[in-house]
Amino acid sequence: MVYKRFRMRLALALLTLGLFFTSNTASAHNGPPYALMVDQKVGQLNVSVWTDPDVGTGTFFVILEPPAGVSIPSDLRVEVAVQPTSGRLNETIYQAVRENLRGQIEYKALVSFDKQEYWRVRILLHSSLANGELSGTVEATPPGLGRWDLLIYLFPFLAVGFLWLLAVKRRRFRSQSHS
Repeated sequence: MVYKRFRMRLALALLTLGLFFTSNTASAHNGPPYALMVDQKVGQLNVSVWTDPDVGTGTFFVILEPPAGVSIPSDLRVEVAVQPTSGRLNETIYQAVRENLRGQIEYKALVSFDKQEYWRVRILLHSSLANGELSGTVEATPPGLGRWDLLIYLFPFLAVGFLWLLAVKRRRFRSQSHS
């Protein structure tokens, strides 16, 4: 009876892990974005920039807050310009796409990073309400192994859990055989 329950739980755990590793939606994100700039003034706008600079495709989120009573102009263009700090490549400019998220105006840009190194970043704003730029530096980081990272980090805990279950099973078997 106990063995059947153990097998059922093990099968359910393996099925859950199998579904996790075959799901396409879980692979879209390897880590949380972090703040590059927060509440910086460009014209009348408060601008915050969050980034997830993975080697390959990095993501930049430009969040805009206008002053009370003012709306974001429809002619606003947001661009993200990147260049390695070493100067080995020319600066490349990427257009950010506007997204309306629960009342918050956000622009999202997908940027190509070909190598793990430090990159100079410029956020360019062009509109009737705000013209200007912000700049900073990010380090493009390897994207990791995606879903496999979880398994690698989870393995020691699974091994200890398996050994604990094995010890409990042996103890029960010994107590039943001695009765």
